[in-house]
Amino acid sequence: MQGHELIVGLDIGTTKICAVVAEATGRDLNIIGIGSHPSVGLRKGVVVNIESTVDSIKKAVEEAELMAGCEISSVYAGIAGGHITGFNSHGIIAVKGAEITEQDVERAIDAARAVAIPMDREVIHVLPQEFIVDEEPGIQNPVGMTGVRLETKIHIVTGAVASAHNIVKCTNRAGLDVCDIVLESLASGESVLTSEEKDVGTALLDMGGGTTDLAIFNKNNIRHTFVLALGGNNLTNDISIGLRASKTEAEKIKKKYGSCVSDHITADETIEISGMGGRKPRKLPRQILGEILEPRMEEMFSLIKREIQRAGMENLVTSGAVITGGTALLDGVVEVAESVLNLPTRLGRPRGISGLVDVVNNPMYATAVGLVIFGAKNRSQSKFRIRDSNIFNKLTGRMKKWFQDII
Repeated sequence: MQGHELIVGLDIGTTKICAVVAEATGRDLNIIGIGSHPSVGLRKGVVVNIESTVDSIKKAVEEAELMAGCEISSVYAGIAGGHITGFNSHGIIAVKGAEITEQDVERAIDAARAVAIPMDREVIHVLPQEFIVDEEPGIQNPVGMTGVRLETKIHIVTGAVASAHNIVKCTNRAGLDVCDIVLESLASGESVLTSEEKDVGTALLDMGGGTTDLAIFNKNNIRHTFVLALGGNNLTNDISIGLRASKTEAEKIKKKYGSCVSDHITADETIEISGMGGRKPRKLPRQILGEILEPRMEEMFSLIKREIQRAGMENLVTSGAVITGGTALLDGVVEVAESVLNLPTRLGRPRGISGLVDVVNNPMYATAVGLVIFGAKNRSQSKFRIRDSNIFNKLTGRMKKWFQDII
């Protein structure tokens, strides 16, 4: 593949592990392979069984390799889970020369990220929001401008060291290098949001099996991140308890008959539930399913709304909300979101790609496609490789380089 570069996104989710292979030619991304396998070693986005996760990663990657006709050696891996937290920070420096340089920008970002972080947590992303030159706000790139004082506002995303390291360890054991670890809601935003939505202000909700990730975009940058430890598995669990069915049966019923709006279901519709342990199958009105799912979905969106209000971000989501992820496919999700959040809402599908578009044109592939887009945009910056070593060793390497530059 002369002149082409392969970029692979690996979405390590609670319900499925998905690998997407893309060919990068200039600015175009051509999806050439996809592989998916049920995930059994994770709970709420966190690895709880390394061997099972490694096995699932291998199977998903093999499937993607087969479809793409290539060998995968490195990936951009997604990270989620209740341990992820994000906060905003602010840094100020004095400009040394006549005009602002790249080094000044780096110093300003370093000043902003100089905050106390507990030993068991590490920085996953440092996302610049805006720069302020001599009290002139809203500057996206200050390099080349004249000024004496440079300020920056950044968003720092941190995660538990152990959880991030376990994701890297599982990927390494599957025979893959990790180019970078990427917050899943940030990746999803890359694939489903338009540039206009990112600029005007949007709340992105990535509804997975174990977690619901919120990312608020405004002026083309992330302003706020939040992970709610509720997802599609909670809906499956509610159906399992409410209908006295096994988890496997409840998942099938949810996908085939599930609806979050009771009004969408007519009174004469019925569903058949297989009996456990040799018991006879039972027939129940489908209306019960709506009565189980609607309150739980309303609760999830209410908690998201409360978080948006707590963060003081209500006025930043002007264009509304975009929902993506596997749980977003459930009938009536958009209607419930609109009524609870009181925002215009749409379903988010991957965009800005070519190749196997019809295959990945599904909210459940938004994160994996987003990881590929993120990789294409940042491939010049992220070139570290990990082999069973701590992901954050890259920081040590960067510091060594600084000292060499000084000497």
